Amino acid sequence: MTFHCKNYDISADRCKKLSGECVPARKGCVLEGRMVVSEELAERIRRINEATARRSLKQDVGQQ
Repeated sequence: MTFHCKNYDISADRCKKLSGECVPARKGCVLEGRMVVSEELAERIRRINEATARRSLKQDVGQQ
């Protein structure tokens, strides 16, 4: 896969905008909705979104 993104930190292999793993087209990515992703990448994005939702839920429960 070849692409260019101003938010990609080559030395750290991370997304500077999302402060995490670079996964093109994931939620919050500047490429979101601008490209068609493979089934494999779509599954990877789904897993990341689920993990993010679980972390948010744990934080919400911990604040109550």
